[in-house]
Amino acid sequence: MDSLVDRNHTTVTEFILLGLTQDPVLRVILFIIILCIYLVTIAGNLCTILLIRVSTQLHHPMYFFLSHLAFVDMVFSSSVTPNMLVNFLMDKNVISYHGCGIQLGTVVFFGAAECFLLASMAYDRFVAICSPLLYSTKMSTQVCVKLIIVAYTGGFFDASSFTISFCSFRFCGPNRVNHFFCDFAPLREVACSEDSVLIFLSTLTAGFIVVFTVVVITISYIYIFITILTMRSTEGRHKAFSTCTSHLTAVSLFYGTITFIYVMPKSSYSTDQNKVISVFYMVVIPMLNPLIYSLRNNEIKGALKRELGRKKF
Repeated sequence: MDSLVDRNHTTVTEFILLGLTQDPVLRVILFIIILCIYLVTIAGNLCTILLIRVSTQLHHPMYFFLSHLAFVDMVFSSSVTPNMLVNFLMDKNVISYHGCGIQLGTVVFFGAAECFLLASMAYDRFVAICSPLLYSTKMSTQVCVKLIIVAYTGGFFDASSFTISFCSFRFCGPNRVNHFFCDFAPLREVACSEDSVLIFLSTLTAGFIVVFTVVVITISYIYIFITILTMRSTEGRHKAFSTCTSHLTAVSLFYGTITFIYVMPKSSYSTDQNKVISVFYMVVIPMLNPLIYSLRNNEIKGALKRELGRKKF
């Protein structure tokens, strides 16, 4: 049953996700590509978490945040990708009303948590480069744990605001969502009515999180670049900058994609373009993050070689 009759309204109890494409050949190709990406995502992020756990050389605040970033990326991708893979194999991909709300809440929760984690990592680099003598004090275990709590608490409040807004929607007609997951904007398009106050509050919450974390990252890197430029040693400047390049790359990819999807005016790009960018944002970036941090980080590569050598021995 697609819907139930409730007095004079037809209440939708499930949604049909239209997915990326209806071309059967392209669906098979995309299934293989995205399945491979997803397997690399799970393997890469899981290996990052395990390596940081077992290697004592990586028991530092930067890698503590990195392990949580890997966890967030892994769950963030898992909240959408398996269902998208099912969509490629089935003619009609149906998701229940409650399942749609849970998927929306999960995506928002881990998306917001990633914003806070990237900001925490920028602050960590700021303290390490600008105040190295106070690093152990300013980035103590207690401080790191508090920053992680803030990240997940911020994600919880953001997810709660969007989930409550979703529950305020009345779906009384079409239930075909033009996306591969339950994103907020396509759900609004098929809703018959909504609570404008709740929509405003959820938008305000998400906007505050993005703006706040961007400001923290920007200010941190302004001070970092000023400190690097004042260093007399060329080797010191190179070493300091090399510790930031991986994080800067991850930040540029993540916030660049968010800006394109949620900030740019909708009239400037089509729904299909939005879907493609969403795939990059939710499927590709979680795969790239462990590769970015491992390929450009000598400490991680060294720890991996030591652990592999130990196992081999």
